[in-house]
Amino acid sequence: MLLSHGGEPLPATESVARWTVEQVLSLAPDDASRKAGNKLATAGQWSGTGFDGSGAVWGLCKGSGSKPYQTMVDTTGPAYTCSCPSRKFPCKHALGLLLLRASGDGSVPQGEPADWAAQWLTARRGRAEAKQAKQEAAASGEPAPGPADGAAARKRAERRAERVTSGALELEQRLTDLLRGGLATADRAGYALWEETAARMVDAQAPGLAGRVRELGAIPGSGPGWPVRLLEECGLLHLLDTAWLGRERLPDPLAATVRTRVGLPMSAEGPPVRDHWLVLAQYDTPDGRLTTRRIWLYGRESGRTALLLAFGAMGRAPELALPVGVTIDAELTPYPGGGLRADPGRQFAPPAAAPGAPVPDTPPPGGSTAAALAAYGEALRGDPWLDAWPVTLRDVIPVPSEGGWQLADAKSASALPLSSAALSRPGLWKLVALSGGGPVTVFGELGHRGFDPFAAWDTGGGGGSGSADATDGTVRLI
Repeated sequence: MLLSHGGEPLPATESVARWTVEQVLSLAPDDASRKAGNKLATAGQWSGTGFDGSGAVWGLCKGSGSKPYQTMVDTTGPAYTCSCPSRKFPCKHALGLLLLRASGDGSVPQGEPADWAAQWLTARRGRAEAKQAKQEAAASGEPAPGPADGAAARKRAERRAERVTSGALELEQRLTDLLRGGLATADRAGYALWEETAARMVDAQAPGLAGRVRELGAIPGSGPGWPVRLLEECGLLHLLDTAWLGRERLPDPLAATVRTRVGLPMSAEGPPVRDHWLVLAQYDTPDGRLTTRRIWLYGRESGRTALLLAFGAMGRAPELALPVGVTIDAELTPYPGGGLRADPGRQFAPPAAAPGAPVPDTPPPGGSTAAALAAYGEALRGDPWLDAWPVTLRDVIPVPSEGGWQLADAKSASALPLSSAALSRPGLWKLVALSGGGPVTVFGELGHRGFDPFAAWDTGGGGGSGSADATDGTVRLI
């Protein structure tokens, strides 16, 4: 079975740079794929390998059968295809091939693509041309849907809004009953009551409310102080309910945020922003039903931070994957509201530094821990249900604290505690090794549970020697 990402290739005007080992590993959908890819990064596993100046890499990998797997990567997408049965993007064979190419030992020579690889590249470029023609036609003013289509869409939206309103009213009654009975007794009802309420929200076509109800069900009995945490989350859910019921009186950005939090589908509709986007981080969050991939980008010229989201069904990794630490010359279209989410648009150059482009491993400008807290507080004004906000900390030092670690500001007496999730990952020790007791620049998410670091740079403050998988650029911490 052939697997393909579907990202659009680019007409290469110059040789595409080879990715580093760290950048290749940042594409792995999980630790198991990362380990399996490392095992396949040996020349003895491969035959018929090669690459060309357009960013294509191909090879045949030994498998359990008599026929080798055909593996192909287009690094300008990036996009992947492999004849193996894996449902992961990229699969272990694509990772192994890219790691072999990253080693630069000559095991992957430059040449012309094999016939099977050339067919895939030709098909991709045909799709890219068709997509570009469609976008140009839309930009030139193609006819919009007719009045009948528009009227039908409005009626569907109105019917869904009515169902969501009914669900919000029912949820308000259930929250009132919970508070009347006392939060301290909430653990006696068990999880079934919460699941039933969540199912009612799904029936009301409000998946955002359903997800928050399920989160409430996990709080009772979760440890000391759980009634306080339950009260806090109930308060936020009540706020979301009342915001939906009074959405006509809200400012447009806040109303758009409420619609998104409730779970109504939104489309990117802002003006496209072209920039050189630095890929800061990529990580997956599975919830049993869906895997959500978050990719953080920073615009060199605009100074904007953007979030790309990709989704994979249960048991299947999302297809979109970008190597951490590279810069992409592309357009992003923002979503309405006060969030940072955007959709990827036209890409003008491969995901690597071209001559004259900004250096890809230069960190975004950061600030102090106090400035980061202020930025998170300001973001909460526009989205009170925000769990975390992306910030870059400049000149911070990882130091142990009671029961964990914190990032201490090298120029003041303030510090931010690391989240429990960060403490459980090996990236913490990468960060400590990179610092070596000196200041570093760190990008991550700051929320009420602490700071979660995703990427780091040695800012020349006498830190470590780079032994933590650092090249001379971005050190991936997740």
